[in-house]
Amino acid sequence: MVFTPRAGREAYELARRLMPDQVVCVRAVRMAKDLFLAKELIGPDVPMRNRPKEERPGEPIYAVLISDIHYGSVGFMEDVFRRFLAWLNGELGNHRLRELAGAVKYVVVAGDIVDGIGVYPGQEAELSVPDIHRQYEDVAALLSELPDHVELVLSPGNHDACRRALPQPAVPEEYAGPLYELDGAHMLGNPCLIALHGIRILVYHGNSFDDMVSVVPGLSFDDPLEMMKLMLWARHLAPIYGMKTPLAPTARDLLVIEEVPDVFHTGHIHVTACGTYRGILLVNSGAWQEETAYQRARGVKPTPGRAVLLDLSSLRVAELDFTRPELWA
Repeated sequence: MVFTPRAGREAYELARRLMPDQVVCVRAVRMAKDLFLAKELIGPDVPMRNRPKEERPGEPIYAVLISDIHYGSVGFMEDVFRRFLAWLNGELGNHRLRELAGAVKYVVVAGDIVDGIGVYPGQEAELSVPDIHRQYEDVAALLSELPDHVELVLSPGNHDACRRALPQPAVPEEYAGPLYELDGAHMLGNPCLIALHGIRILVYHGNSFDDMVSVVPGLSFDDPLEMMKLMLWARHLAPIYGMKTPLAPTARDLLVIEEVPDVFHTGHIHVTACGTYRGILLVNSGAWQEETAYQRARGVKPTPGRAVLLDLSSLRVAELDFTRPELWA
């Protein structure tokens, strides 16, 4: 099978971005006995979705999308995170911002609740809390400051205390017992599909971003939206097998995107970005950890201290920057 620009620029560009182990359909012309010239490359892709054009009647309801708290790291931005909590409690911001905080019903965390232990060589030198149980105890105490009317959805990431292979189960109660005791907390796996007031949100930490960047030309950690679009086009959250992302040998592939979401929420690379793909809202939330040596070595520019406010009636989003105290006086 041959892909050339002359046969079709679109098919050629898609072929350059094909990932190993991906399932696609090819429309081709037979040129010789064993030679086919590709004309069109068709991925499973997601259907076009019609997003809400206007707000539904009634009081607005919001969800806040965040990820990568990394509690226990010396780089955890506790002052900034407490500013975020103070806003949710109606203690910071102008009148409009406080009104918005009062309408927040959910906080959804897409993984890396804590920094973990032994995740990478030399991590112990970068920990402020070198005990995994204590990390979960302390972050639970911090999250207990959320308002009583806010429900908390917690999904794990590669730094959390559960198996690394995807799909990841919820962090076991053995480690994260204090989180299970929080009123309104929901401990889920990675990935997970949740429904908030009829809006389906696919929550995935983004573990396989590392493999995609190393294989697909043009992809970059600075542009998470392109990787998210490619996942949706492939209808799979980890299309590449046998690289850095371990996959559990389950009887059924639970990483296939069978049900099309309204919102696709990821994290992992600490870069905040919002966009759309075929009517699906894409949100890669930032982090609450300062720039790490690992990120500097790879030229990744994180955007920490930001939360994405999602209107569940219109699917409009707003990025809130808590690193700027002058905005929250």
